[in-house]
Amino acid sequence: MTAGPGSAPADRTAYERTVGRFRETRTVLPTFAELIDPPTIPAARRAALAGVDPDAPDPRNLFRVHWHNSADRRGDLPTPDHVVLPAALTGVEAPIVVALGDRFPMIAAHKVLAAYACLVPRLVTGEFDPTTQRAIWPSTGNYCRGGVAISRILGCRGVAVLPEGMSRERFEWLERWVTDPADIVRTPGTESNVKEIYDTCAELERDPANVILNQFSEYGNHLVHWAVTGRALERVVEALEDRMPGMRPAAFVSATGSAGTIGAGDWLKDRHGTKIVAVEALECPTMLRNGFGEHNIQGIGDKHIPLIQNVMNTDLVVGISDRATDRLLVLLNTAVGRAHLAARGVPDAVLAELPAFGISSICNILAAIKTAKQLGLGAHEAVVTVATDGAAMYLTEVDKILARDFPGGFGAAQAAETFGRYVLGAGTDDLLELTPAERERIFNLGYFTWVEQQGVPFADFVARRDQSFWRGLRASIPAWDDAIREMNARAGVGVAG
Repeated sequence: MTAGPGSAPADRTAYERTVGRFRETRTVLPTFAELIDPPTIPAARRAALAGVDPDAPDPRNLFRVHWHNSADRRGDLPTPDHVVLPAALTGVEAPIVVALGDRFPMIAAHKVLAAYACLVPRLVTGEFDPTTQRAIWPSTGNYCRGGVAISRILGCRGVAVLPEGMSRERFEWLERWVTDPADIVRTPGTESNVKEIYDTCAELERDPANVILNQFSEYGNHLVHWAVTGRALERVVEALEDRMPGMRPAAFVSATGSAGTIGAGDWLKDRHGTKIVAVEALECPTMLRNGFGEHNIQGIGDKHIPLIQNVMNTDLVVGISDRATDRLLVLLNTAVGRAHLAARGVPDAVLAELPAFGISSICNILAAIKTAKQLGLGAHEAVVTVATDGAAMYLTEVDKILARDFPGGFGAAQAAETFGRYVLGAGTDDLLELTPAERERIFNLGYFTWVEQQGVPFADFVARRDQSFWRGLRASIPAWDDAIREMNARAGVGVAG
């Protein structure tokens, strides 16, 4: 964790250089409190956003790094944008409530929020010098894009480290945003090859100018989703309660990935008793079966347990096959597939939001369906999840899947078979309700990555068993906000405008 306000910066020279950089560029950092509650952003600053392209590398876009953006990402909404999936689409009575991550600026994915939360605490405490150091962003796709975007906005060099087998769209985006092609580092493999990313980062870290911002071990990633995403999802549930009295958030579902997003479940569980459901690829069943393998559910990572995963607070684990997510990606992104859903009675308003569902989003939705069946949830028991990014990042994957799985074409019969097998046919297999012993087993798996390979002190590793550890982290957020306000004031940009 970083130093708190009132303490001396870790490196006074780095701190003063950062202040100078932000003074020159007129860069203002939003507090986490403002990202939690965007109406608290000064009115003049919110008004100034109207003329800012949400996809531009403009520092003002930092004030859009929250869940309340409108569909065009230019305005903001009192309730985060979301869609409630009906039984016609899910086959279950329980509403599946999906917050839409493609409303975030610059990368149209919520990982830009995690990137901000991992870099900014280091800036405001003098632990990162944007004038001399490079921010290294290890990822399987969206986090490194968010990191490159945040780096460019804040005037430092960002380096993306990701597997060479990720979707073409990710690399095309990166090529547009990096200042040097060498800042895109391709590692061997695909989604499952996280250790190869770590090995590359270890080599890069030998240069003191490189600072690794590892989303799998940066507690800022957990904390920002606990505070910002957790409260955003709670607002969505509150809006549903207004329309459907008696509605409650029975479960929160998230693919673990770096285990940042699933931190929102801790917020909901503390306040509503919501069960936390961790999701992984069935082809790589690490939590379910101590397993390994390869898969194509891009954006969720695996073959290890992230350091920031609060395993001992998790209630269920669900495995989802990439055969299901691949083929449903085709269903949702072809005219014949959408026609099949329309014929089933899926409303036009829901059909219009299907482009907001990328591969990992579909994974979350399938896991939500399985959870609803396992828990026997009814019409007033919502399963809450997130669409981490949209289909725009995977359109070339659609072409690959069509060629591989539907060489004879994707017609009405194939659409009906795909929906019937992977949605209506989703059962309660490959699902585990966690006992204390099962939580302990999954927790222990992390030892091999973090203590033996990455050198985390044993005492720090085992401290994570206790919920008091996670509650103790939360004091960092107001401390970081104080430090952000102080840096803004020192840079002379603390007044709204």
